[in-house]
Amino acid sequence: MKKIIGIQVGNRENEALKVQELLTKNGCIIKTRLGLHESADNQCATSGLIILEFLPDKDAEIAVLEKDLSALNSVIVKKMEF
Repeated sequence: MKKIIGIQVGNRENEALKVQELLTKNGCIIKTRLGLHESADNQCATSGLIILEFLPDKDAEIAVLEKDLSALNSVIVKKMEF
């Protein structure tokens, strides 16, 4: 089964470093990472979206990462399974 989570970072300036630290710490279970954010007129948006696909059979590690990310103030985590 494929597991994918979407991470919405509501305040990139305050939360990006914490999110990056968690993703780096869990990098060995992440198969694919895609980061999206709006930008216009040479300004980055204050929010962003990250999509992660995980290696199979890493349910316990994924659950811990979801919990840690969800504990951050402006971060929302949603998951999909296929």
